[in-house]
Amino acid sequence: MENNKVLSYIGLAKRAGKCLSGEEKVLSKIRINEAKLVIIAVDASENTTKKFKDKCNSYHVPLIQYKNRSELGQSLGVAERVVIAITDDGFVKMIMKGMEKEM
Repeated sequence: MENNKVLSYIGLAKRAGKCLSGEEKVLSKIRINEAKLVIIAVDASENTTKKFKDKCNSYHVPLIQYKNRSELGQSLGVAERVVIAITDDGFVKMIMKGMEKEM
């Protein structure tokens, strides 16, 4: 994994306990309005992408597609992750600011 600020921020959020991954965990956080941002891998299946886009639209949670499942997993210290939820506004701001700088 190259030196990427956004992926570093995701890892930092994980270590702080403000990030979780896995479809069911993320869906439950969306449903109880604790997810502040959902990040889905660009190589996620069409069904998974549609499910999370629809759910995030229904609950007004921002969703972004970013990197591939391997890079997202590495940022969390695991093999692969398709979907991640950030549950803290401060980390969401850091991640969004980092993405703006990448563009």
